[in-house]
Amino acid sequence: MTVAVAVSGGMDSLLALALLKERGERLMAVHGHFLPPNPAWERVVAGLTRACATLGVPFHALDLHESFDDRVIKPFVAEYRAGLTPNPCAMCNPRMKFGVLFDAARNLGAERLATGHYVRLEERAPGRMLVRGEDAAKDQSYFLSMVPVEKLRLAEFPLARTFKRDVPRFLAALGLNPPLPSESQEICFVPDDDYQHFLTSRCAMPGPGPAVLPDGRVVGEHRGLWRHTQGQRRGLGIAWSEPLYVLDKDVAANALVVGPKEFLAADGCVAGQVNLMCPMDSWPETVMVQTRYRQKAKPARVRLTGGRLHFDFLEPHVRPTPGQVAAVYDADGTVLGGGIIESEA
Repeated sequence: MTVAVAVSGGMDSLLALALLKERGERLMAVHGHFLPPNPAWERVVAGLTRACATLGVPFHALDLHESFDDRVIKPFVAEYRAGLTPNPCAMCNPRMKFGVLFDAARNLGAERLATGHYVRLEERAPGRMLVRGEDAAKDQSYFLSMVPVEKLRLAEFPLARTFKRDVPRFLAALGLNPPLPSESQEICFVPDDDYQHFLTSRCAMPGPGPAVLPDGRVVGEHRGLWRHTQGQRRGLGIAWSEPLYVLDKDVAANALVVGPKEFLAADGCVAGQVNLMCPMDSWPETVMVQTRYRQKAKPARVRLTGGRLHFDFLEPHVRPTPGQVAAVYDADGTVLGGGIIESEA
């Protein structure tokens, strides 16, 4: 059996490759470049070529930028135009890494795909299930909750019990130098993390409209719904007797709904594009739902109605953002499923 290791050029995926090599796996390394070829890509490919030669692993560099543009960038722009706040990293995993890239690796002879994600795969009652990584500060299960379970069961996550702080030391001991030693926290295809400039460079974005209180009173003007997200306080440019926060976006009326902090709490939310990791009849009565990456999962009751997950929050919960992922866990950190938030319940 051949395992393809998706290597980005960073530390994590290179260590994943080295750990599987030490384990004696039959390997190939695959690098899918998601942006148009450029000198930076050439440097990454050269560095990965050297690292793979050191490890004695066949290396394949794949130009997948057209597929990435169709499956990730264009939907990202379209969803912002529609008033949503999409999470491109969460959608890149099912569409690209475990989609186009995995298919390409299979065509090269691989049967499984390994990545440098900080998550675990463990045998649980429903089968092999995705579980939060040992390093809680780096756990990336949220971003994998939209990947179909049949793809995950063909995956390997060598960093399952690794802590991020140890990675540079492990690589140095192996004499490996990643081409991308620093880790970006930004969206990979948005230069300088300026998503507003990126969006306007791709197409004409919707224009200004009224900013209104929940009772309909106009209190100001916004410069485009796509410039705002639920919970936002800064940058509204509205003078009021108390701080105002973005509560919602009325796309039909092109109106930004704002209000005081006490209006931010939500009782629940609805999520579509549902991805179930196991049948819902095996879910506990109370699940843990996480609606943002940097957020603690909170208890909720959930039901599946009309192909959508309907969550009733059991604790105070900041208003979820349409377009983001709602990842569902049990109390032990097993991922039960996920969906894309559509609205507040």
